[in-house]
Amino acid sequence: MAKQYDFLFRLLMLGDSGVGKTCMLRRFTESDFDTTHISTIGIDFKMKTLEVDGTKVRVQIWDTAGQERYQTITKQYYRRAQGVIFVYDVTDKLSFKHIAKWVSDVDEYTTQKMETILVGNKCDDSLRREVSKNQGTKLAGSYGMEFFETSASKNINISESFERLTELVLQAHKRDVDNLLGSLDSYLDKAGLEEDKESTVPHLPQRSCAC
Repeated sequence: MAKQYDFLFRLLMLGDSGVGKTCMLRRFTESDFDTTHISTIGIDFKMKTLEVDGTKVRVQIWDTAGQERYQTITKQYYRRAQGVIFVYDVTDKLSFKHIAKWVSDVDEYTTQKMETILVGNKCDDSLRREVSKNQGTKLAGSYGMEFFETSASKNINISESFERLTELVLQAHKRDVDNLLGSLDSYLDKAGLEEDKESTVPHLPQRSCAC
């Protein structure tokens, strides 16, 4: 059976418990929103296939528990991801402040560079908002991330945020491949020059020994 996608990437969702990571993921993968769901225990994931610039990309999106007692489990998945969505709740200033901790954890437990974006969820709840859009934009800029405000309940910017991260991961992957091929070409060119140099060295005639 032919493979139905060109690339498989793993994305990770990180943020405090209750910021809406699971609701965002369900909205994106199932076009569904359920207010009665329980908090994620440990870690869960869902899959979706996207088309980015004519390339079919299968994304495996890991939904992590935000509670402290599960963080030993979730940290094991950091090294397996190519992209991270950091999520806070715009109605919960503490979850916004904790983004620094989540970013620090990723820096500590991963060795490879990952593509990242920052998301302020529940932007539809203007009456309870505690974090302004400008604050989110500034925080994202300080980390060199792109920023989205989303609402899983109203389906605002959900697809846009996931699709943008997927696009960034694909672009990074293609750059890595191009750099690898460029390094290989340079090595082969150098090896060819060395071989040519050896072939042009004149061979001196051997003298017979008059012993």
